Amino acid sequence: MTLEPVTAPTTETPSDRHILTGRLFRRRSSRVTLAETPPPPKPEPVRRPAKVARMLALAHHLQGAIDRGLVADRAAVARKLGLTRARVTQLLDLLLLAPDLQVAVLGLEAVDGAEPMSERALRAVAHAGSWLEQRGAWVRLRAEDS
Repeated sequence: MTLEPVTAPTTETPSDRHILTGRLFRRRSSRVTLAETPPPPKPEPVRRPAKVARMLALAHHLQGAIDRGLVADRAAVARKLGLTRARVTQLLDLLLLAPDLQVAVLGLEAVDGAEPMSERALRAVAHAGSWLEQRGAWVRLRAEDS
C-alpha cells in the first residue's frame, strides 16, 4: 500500500496541505513519524524471582549449613562469604517470618526489574513481633505497594 497525497478538491485547502489516505502508525523516536507498517508487538515482560525471595532462600541455605555442622556459626559464615557478621544476622533474621509469609515471599517475582518490596521493609515485618503481628504488618506492606 502506498500513501499518496490527495489534494482535496475544495478551494478551502491551502496548497501546502495534503490529505493522506490509508492506515498509518505512529513511531516515536526523537520526533513523531508516521509509517505504513504496524509497530512490532511488545515483548513479554521479563520475570525472575524477587531479590527478597533469593535472600530468604540464601538464609535457609546458610542456616541449613550451620545446622548440619558444615559451618560452626554465623561468624564463620561471615568469614567464608566475606560478609560482615551484621549482614549475616540480617539475612538470617528473615527466617523469623511466619511460615506462610515465607511461602508468600518465595513466590514473589520482579517484573521487568521492578522489585515488589525492599529487604529492609521485609525485615521490618519479621521484627514486628508474633506471627499474628507479622501478618498484620505484611498486609499493611502489601497494601502500600498496590
